Amino acid sequence: MCGIVGYIGDNPAYEILIKGLHRLEYRGYDSAGVAMVNGKGDLNVYKTRGKVDDLERFCQSKDIEGCVGIAHTRWATHGEPNDVNAHPHISRSGRIALVHNGTIENYGVLKEALELQGCTFQSETDTEVLVKLIEYIKETNDCSLVEAVREALKEVVGAYAIAVIDTEDPDTIIGARKSSPLVIGIGNGETFLASDATPIIEYTDKVVYLNDDEIAIIRRGEPLKIITTDNESAKIDIQTLKLSVSQLEKGGFPHFMLKEIFEQPRTIRDCVRGRIGNTGSAVTLSGVIEHADKFLAARRIIIVACGTSWHAGLIGKRLIEEAARIPVEVAYASEFRYSNPIVTPEDIVIAISQSGETADTLAAIQIARKRGAFVYGVCNVVGSSIARATDSGTYIHVGPEIGVASTKAFTGQVTVLTMLALAIGQLRHTIREEDVAKTVEALRNLPELIKKTLKLNDKIEHLSGIFTYAHNFLYLGRGYNFPSALEGALKLKEISYIHAEGYPAAEMKHGPIALIDRELPTVFIAPNDDLHEKIISNIQQVKARGGAVIAVVTKGDTTIAEIADHIIEIPEVPEAVSPIIVSIPLQLLAYHIAVKKGCNVDMPRNLAKSVTVE
Repeated sequence: MCGIVGYIGDNPAYEILIKGLHRLEYRGYDSAGVAMVNGKGDLNVYKTRGKVDDLERFCQSKDIEGCVGIAHTRWATHGEPNDVNAHPHISRSGRIALVHNGTIENYGVLKEALELQGCTFQSETDTEVLVKLIEYIKETNDCSLVEAVREALKEVVGAYAIAVIDTEDPDTIIGARKSSPLVIGIGNGETFLASDATPIIEYTDKVVYLNDDEIAIIRRGEPLKIITTDNESAKIDIQTLKLSVSQLEKGGFPHFMLKEIFEQPRTIRDCVRGRIGNTGSAVTLSGVIEHADKFLAARRIIIVACGTSWHAGLIGKRLIEEAARIPVEVAYASEFRYSNPIVTPEDIVIAISQSGETADTLAAIQIARKRGAFVYGVCNVVGSSIARATDSGTYIHVGPEIGVASTKAFTGQVTVLTMLALAIGQLRHTIREEDVAKTVEALRNLPELIKKTLKLNDKIEHLSGIFTYAHNFLYLGRGYNFPSALEGALKLKEISYIHAEGYPAAEMKHGPIALIDRELPTVFIAPNDDLHEKIISNIQQVKARGGAVIAVVTKGDTTIAEIADHIIEIPEVPEAVSPIIVSIPLQLLAYHIAVKKGCNVDMPRNLAKSVTVE
């Protein structure tokens, strides 16, 4: 949630900050703001409710001079989205400005203490409390900005990534993090700071990822310095980004979401590259090979994830149990962390997250590690917090995902979980080689099969126009594709604001069938698998009650074609990989319905891409 950008160097800061905010707007778009120190040493702060475009219009006649600045695009946590609650927030004197991603849980106690010292507050935010606390400490102790920040953060309970500037120290930006991401870009005579690498890659590919409880001291003309909140020097690990600017542009598509849907043939090819060969059935995952003893000794696997990643985890449960014969539980990370979970050193915990920064999933990892479990990460962003917090893992390698509704990351996650299940099954000798060979061949063919499925786009666009009237949708699937129903429903509700429910098709009779009428479209996920005959019966039950049926079926399925009102035909694939192919038409259906309803599919209301707060 929320996006932070900072710059210090010899170039005008404003354009760099604004461009960076546009790159980070998928993290939040309730309000935006910038703070810059100009050549006279004045602090200029401009902020407004709305998107970054609104901020640019607001700044058109303003003094935007200065080569030092910080900026922010907000997803509201404390206080409604308005001009006053927008970041940056300033201290009582107006000399210090701060931007913040995260939640200060004890801000109420801190605020009361500051009010007793004469502080007044204009906003409803926890962030204003923090900037005024920093100034109070700085003035009371007559100390430097970095010392004031360090002491203030020792009083804070919660999560934060912050950037701070001070007109009394105009050639310095202070950055700090705890449970919320912050990355520093090292340029030629200039330094950048951001919530992730997307605003930085245009200027440098050298970055440093801050760890929890670290404070970065960024001074013009001086090497980067990092200390801990305990005032100890920290190691500086400079990494090279494998990211290109073209990956961050729409590339001729009207929305990032549609671009990312159409990227999936390439992203799945990147995902399997080096892990399965052009021939044979071997699956090579270094994280499994290097920790074979853990997977051989495992008594249980627990998958923790949130949102779309949780749906991928449900598919992973079935894949792993089928291939490796290990019992698997799937937990919402947000529930897991507060449930006093039973975790032992004989357990493996698999943490799934696109961003690698999901707050609840990170907290679940910490609990699992404290209790001795081996933790395996499945994420997309190299160098992310989850990648660094886990014992081992596998990157999905699908490239940056800008659209808030996850598409290529979901298929990448399911692809990795499929390979992980096969690798564990081969290691434990619990899966037949002919079954491995069949699934590996399907994975090898996935890019071409997805290309074929994407040719349905025009048909699905036409079909979507029929259903923009709907206020509710029901998605039904069985077996491997029950989670596909959950994911299809989530995509629709996220971007079109149509209420949608995913359900196991056989459970329809235990409640949801009461909703069936002519106004409720039902999407059946019905590929030709072991439960095909059963789902035909479920379709007939819906049709008998006057419901409209859209069926996703294997090409050539004449039986369902005769019953359903509309069919979407996908290529035939083995059951274990069908959720990957099935997801493509469900993504397209949600996208086109949302577009026809006039919704902003890349920035759906109230949502942000990376959930780094509770």
